Amino acid sequence: MFELYLDSANLEEIRILSDILPLAGVTTNPSIMAAGGIGLTQLLPALSEILGADSRFHVQVVSNSVDGIVAEAKQLHDLPFDIVVKIPAHAAGLSAIKQIKQHNIPVLATAIYNVQQGMMAAWNGADYLAPYLNRIDNLGFDGIGVVGDLQAFIDRYQLPTKLLVASFKNVQQVLQVLKHGVAAVTLPLDIARQMLNNPATDAAVAKFSQDWQAVFADKLSFDS
Repeated sequence: MFELYLDSANLEEIRILSDILPLAGVTTNPSIMAAGGIGLTQLLPALSEILGADSRFHVQVVSNSVDGIVAEAKQLHDLPFDIVVKIPAHAAGLSAIKQIKQHNIPVLATAIYNVQQGMMAAWNGADYLAPYLNRIDNLGFDGIGVVGDLQAFIDRYQLPTKLLVASFKNVQQVLQVLKHGVAAVTLPLDIARQMLNNPATDAAVAKFSQDWQAVFADKLSFDS
């Protein structure tokens, strides 16, 4: 089952988009939460109320040492929500992932910029891998290529790992990664809104209304 997430802590926007999009949940990171000025004690209950008790939340640790990451992951796991602990795929993070998976805690390896990072995280047991598509492109590399190689790696070795692609600059990038069969994406609010916007459809609806009203005025279809 494909999973669609919003990469945001903006409760008002999430509430609006949740009425339209089939959201599996929300992803966050320290920068997103700091920008919104909202902590987990306020954010998670509010998100659960908006999206429902079955929603999944990807929450990133702020600790940087192996012991700190492991301890923080355990604390996050104990919260009364469906939480996947986000851990950066650097050396300390990879070490922490190995330890955390011994406790059956769901993990997303994040801030992945190349194939080898994703491979190591998958081999260490990460449940999700989050390649930063557009940021990879900004470094002069091929983000779509990294996503495609990682998905091929997962498929070839039949790993119980899902790609959750992040960092998009346009809708076309989203469609490109979906062609590779990724299991999940997380969208910033502006890209989510762009996916819903089609001026041609709006124009068609306006023409339908104009033509209908010219003949049937304010009647609805079943009254005509």
